[in-house]
Amino acid sequence: MENNLSLRAADNIRILSAAMVEKAQSGHPGGPMGGADFTHILYSEFLEFDPNDMQWPLRDRFYLDAGHMSAMLYAQQTLLGNYSLEDITNFRQWGSPTPGHPEVDFERGIENTSGPLGLGHTFGIGSAIAERFLVNRFSEAVAHRTYLYISDGGVQEEISQGAGRIAGFLGLGNIVMFYDANDIQLSTEVNAVTNEDTAMKYEAWHWHVQTIDGNDHDALRAAIKAGIAETDRPSLIIGKTTMGKGVRKEDGSAFEGEVELHGKPLGQSNASFAKTIEGLGGDPANPFQIFPDVAEYYAKVLDQKRSSAAARKAEFSAWEKANVDHAVKLATWLSGTLPEINWGEIAQKENDATRNASGNVLAYLAGKLENLIVASADLSNSDKTDSFLKKTTAFTKGDFSGSFLQAGVAELTMAALATGMSLHGGIIPVCATFFAFSDYMKPAIRVAALMEKQVIFVWTHDAFRVGEDGPTHQPVEQEAQLRLLEQLQNHSGHNSFLAMRPADVHETTICWKLALENRHSPAGLILSRQNITDLPAESSRFAEASQAERGAYIVQNCEGTPEVILVANGSEVATLVAGAAKLMAEKNLKVRIVSAPSEGLFRNQSVDYQETVLPSDVPTFGLTAGLPVTMRGLVGTRGKVWGLNHFGYSAPFKVLDEKFGFTAENVYNQVLDLLG
Repeated sequence: MENNLSLRAADNIRILSAAMVEKAQSGHPGGPMGGADFTHILYSEFLEFDPNDMQWPLRDRFYLDAGHMSAMLYAQQTLLGNYSLEDITNFRQWGSPTPGHPEVDFERGIENTSGPLGLGHTFGIGSAIAERFLVNRFSEAVAHRTYLYISDGGVQEEISQGAGRIAGFLGLGNIVMFYDANDIQLSTEVNAVTNEDTAMKYEAWHWHVQTIDGNDHDALRAAIKAGIAETDRPSLIIGKTTMGKGVRKEDGSAFEGEVELHGKPLGQSNASFAKTIEGLGGDPANPFQIFPDVAEYYAKVLDQKRSSAAARKAEFSAWEKANVDHAVKLATWLSGTLPEINWGEIAQKENDATRNASGNVLAYLAGKLENLIVASADLSNSDKTDSFLKKTTAFTKGDFSGSFLQAGVAELTMAALATGMSLHGGIIPVCATFFAFSDYMKPAIRVAALMEKQVIFVWTHDAFRVGEDGPTHQPVEQEAQLRLLEQLQNHSGHNSFLAMRPADVHETTICWKLALENRHSPAGLILSRQNITDLPAESSRFAEASQAERGAYIVQNCEGTPEVILVANGSEVATLVAGAAKLMAEKNLKVRIVSAPSEGLFRNQSVDYQETVLPSDVPTFGLTAGLPVTMRGLVGTRGKVWGLNHFGYSAPFKVLDEKFGFTAENVYNQVLDLLG
């Protein structure tokens, strides 16, 4: 009887999933219908959460990788009361809380935004790392489990290799991942693109692997229990499911396991929507219903979840009373509150590379900002995150006492893991690599921006001045790409990204401050490999660099109205200073120099401030080591930009400066040309 009710609940999920897609005439019905058995068993019998407190920090997490299977997750959450029947009836419609691919919504039980395959389960692995980090510091009192759901497409995406390797290497026994292996993908059967042995692959990465009938409820229960019991390795359940389970044709015969069921409504395929709903026990004329016996069962499930959560909260309350200092610290971390940081006392070496200055900031923060996790893609000695690593240790299997993740050569994986740490909460994640390799990270950066999560990216070797390494390692167009995200608003109306390229060591300190205080989007620090001459200052250079908090500011001014304004960011600002000296000495020009580490932040300031710094009626010259478009928005209609419109070349950076025109002499000539 219990199994009959369990199957009826899964069939209810199948009906709601198919109905959502059918009404919207858009979406993916087959996968949700095959995966309904797992989600029902997981949520009703295993996943621990509090229906009255969906953001409870100690809840188990469920991360959906296959975002196209959103209908399955929405249907499941409808049985749990987190969506109304009206919500799912408006699937994929304007203003509905049920978009085509799930978007993070903790209150409704949606732990992550998913859609680009491979990212979702990697977010989950990052979250599991955060959980282990917190358990190490606060004991098993804060432990919980992490469940992941992946499909054939997610397994095929290259990021799954990095995620699987790292989870196995770290022995993340708090993970149970269900692989919905239905042998069908959007345009083909899986055997048309791969014949790999997925079980052996994950076993080689030191995962605990089980293969079962993914639609058999007893098999699912046994596999999940075995996965939970395996605490030294992450667990993979390969569930051999049926794409479009329960789908029927007009004559009532089965029509399951077909490619066309993946990505089109049943009524647009050779299936019959009405016969399918009828065969599953529903009413084709009114499919948006929860069966009374299923509703009664889930009411009991929710009562059990509340009771279990209350008991866990009582235990946690006792732990808090017995560990007051730890409890206060944990609450502070979870709230995102930063400790008091005296940024002015961070020692910086004069005329140093900004990557070194960033390393000095990280060394200072080590031990002070205790919930900082730093990762590097096998470049810690070059991106200077080793300044932080020297004061802690890297994670190893079973040991999360340190605060550093050696991600290996896997930039996209690292970016997604860091995003997952942020999704979990209580952690401030940082990840670093060369700026040219930000190209590998863009998919994760974009979804982190969409989810409005704080992730700090450290990118060094920021321009063609990487020199001898040549054009493959010399970023030219990368800054322009990231600056576009500064112009793109997230759903809360904030800039979706904070990109900062500091002009000297002191600006680097301020940019780190901005990144840590920025809670509504990812941030990136774009840093030099080569030394940069510090910008001039009338008194304290650090105090004057603090003006960078407004995105752009006047570094050097003239008396009265300037005849020309020079603007740049990064190492080019120092080049402008040298060029301005020549313009003033030889042409007696009134010159203003502006440093603009973040145009996005600058455009958030009042129009009056913007006009005070960069008045629109003064000729303005911009200098950038990237594409000219990087500066075009700042120089305005009366301006001119000198940048690169070609890839770099292999040569010492000082030679490239001369060849490419990044010299005081060329600044002098270009400004005179601008002024006619």
